[in-house]
Amino acid sequence: MIVSFDSGSPVPPYEQVRSGLATRINDRSLAVGTKLPTVRQLAADLGIAPNTVARAYRELEEAGLIETRGRAGSFVAAAGDQSRRRAQQAAAEYAKTTRRLGLDDAEALSIVRAALDEGNG
Repeated sequence: MIVSFDSGSPVPPYEQVRSGLATRINDRSLAVGTKLPTVRQLAADLGIAPNTVARAYRELEEAGLIETRGRAGSFVAAAGDQSRRRAQQAAAEYAKTTRRLGLDDAEALSIVRAALDEGNG
């Protein structure tokens, strides 16, 4: 299966689908150009509502990780290859900023952890 879903998880279903696909795209286990299942097919495979999968696909498309080509379907976008590079560039810029501000590594990492935790809440 392309992505898993845990009905007992506190993480919303659309987020499980979105993050599962994003992880596979970013770690390149879903290559650029890979055709994704239709919304209806993936929803049926996972036993969730099609609107849930549609929301995940919409968010992935907004992030540039997938592209929808009308009736042809949804595919892993070439821009998805660049997401890791953009994150690394942002991290490098953040590191420079924290150095200029005189923050030590522990405090800089603490700020990142807090921001990541806030994004999950």
